[in-house]
Amino acid sequence: MTQKIQTGGDVRQEPAMQNLLGRMPKAVADSFNDEQLNHLKLALGARNWGRHALDIRTTLPVPFTRWRYYLVLLMGKNRRELSEREKALSALASAALLSAFIVFCVLLGLLVLYLVKSALGINLFDGFSLGIWSEFKKLFG
Repeated sequence: MTQKIQTGGDVRQEPAMQNLLGRMPKAVADSFNDEQLNHLKLALGARNWGRHALDIRTTLPVPFTRWRYYLVLLMGKNRRELSEREKALSALASAALLSAFIVFCVLLGLLVLYLVKSALGINLFDGFSLGIWSEFKKLFG
């Protein structure tokens, strides 16, 4: 996956890059040119996350201890390249959702057909009823 190097602005002034360069000897930090720094930035994943449709960040204390846990929930359009495993899981989840939707539609269709049959007074088996029609009449009748 290739990413475009962003130009414009001094990459050395960015907080993430200042943090990285601040952990090096000054002579080594000064030896990088802007193109090298941009490639380092991409390789290390230092990027601006931008805004998300849903962005919840909080800290949760654990009662009776000094521990605190953080919780981050981010949701938005996925702009990154998916791995093969993620693609397979996404396809599986899509297939499961589609299957569940089809099963729901078929069951709803069968329920409507049963209610129409019962409303017309058609009995397929003498002396047998699922009881759906009587419950439907009680509820809406």
